[in-house]
Amino acid sequence: MARIAGVNIPTNKRVTISLRYIFGIGPAKAQAICTKLGIADERRVNQLSDDEVLRIREMVDREYRVEGDLRRETAMNIKRLMDLGCYRGLRHRRGLPVRGQRTHTNARTRKGKAVAIAGKKKVTK
Repeated sequence: MARIAGVNIPTNKRVTISLRYIFGIGPAKAQAICTKLGIADERRVNQLSDDEVLRIREMVDREYRVEGDLRRETAMNIKRLMDLGCYRGLRHRRGLPVRGQRTHTNARTRKGKAVAIAGKKKVTK
């Protein structure tokens, strides 16, 4: 099992697919890495030599911000917005959608499970 950027990538999948298991590497970056290093698209991780795995590891460490560093940077950006007290920061602080989505209905992912409001009971006659 190859270990790149602190992540065990699956061995029986193609290299471009396996690289996507690393946080911060998507389809385009995975394809770019394979192209730069001259690794064919149909090659699988278990077919790579130790030298090729080492070259991939070094390139990812050198050229891309991934995993812990990227997560830390994202968290710091959100914290900065919250400390500034700008609109986006307030939305993060309150746990509401940040990018202009409606909240009258929907937005359940950010707001959490709907809570019933105690109100008038129906009176039966």
